[in-house]
Amino acid sequence: MQRIAFPALVTTLLALGPAFAGPLNLNSQTTQPAAASAPSGIGSIFAAPPAAEPAPRMSYAATEPSYGGGFLEFLFRPGSAPQRQYQSEPESNPIYGRAPSNDQDVDDPRLRQVDPRFRRQEVSYDGREAAGTIVINTRERMLYLVQGNGRALRYGIGVGRPGFTWAGTHSITNMREWPDWRPPAEMLRRQPHLPRYMRGGPDNPLGARAMYLGSTLYRIHGSNEPWTIGTQVSSGCIRMRNEDVIDLYSRVRVGTRVVVI
Repeated sequence: MQRIAFPALVTTLLALGPAFAGPLNLNSQTTQPAAASAPSGIGSIFAAPPAAEPAPRMSYAATEPSYGGGFLEFLFRPGSAPQRQYQSEPESNPIYGRAPSNDQDVDDPRLRQVDPRFRRQEVSYDGREAAGTIVINTRERMLYLVQGNGRALRYGIGVGRPGFTWAGTHSITNMREWPDWRPPAEMLRRQPHLPRYMRGGPDNPLGARAMYLGSTLYRIHGSNEPWTIGTQVSSGCIRMRNEDVIDLYSRVRVGTRVVVI
């Protein structure tokens, strides 16, 4: 009889315990102490002990697993690798300090229109030089070919940057079409990255024509950078737009007097 009664008692206790203890609550946001709802008696021994304080509210959706920090955190935690911040920096432009962008940036010097006042035009001229003389006014950034009778052809030019301007009287001693370029030793010492020789052509810095001035290193020449006309950018040479230097070249000859003021 005792052998039958003891298993029956154990089975009864196991069946009654969960009923008095209440259902298992997996939601931490709902705080219902099991001990408070369980009646006294046999079933109370199965109830959870009362918590000392309410569990903190938390959202499982926002909880991230802990990887222990350090190198493991770096390897396995999503998004833990440092994100490199890219900031575009325009490459340096030797003239304007900024390179043209892929989209047609309004600051792209190649897209700048030449100021109309630097285009070739006939103007009044009240100087004393004889017809056929070239007068270069570096402050105005203008070259005048005196026509006589109070008139002159005026061309916009680029001149030497600060420290490289000069003045004097010379004559044209040599003339070249699509000249080759050999930077002088003085220029190579200042800019050793320059080529020692460049064949004449559209990419040559001397442009379409060159007129050499006396025994100096200076020339009146064309340019493949027309946006520099009206500025101080050269090492002392007088640069012109290619279409303007071709026009001037056709109007002068070796021996033409050149006055630089």
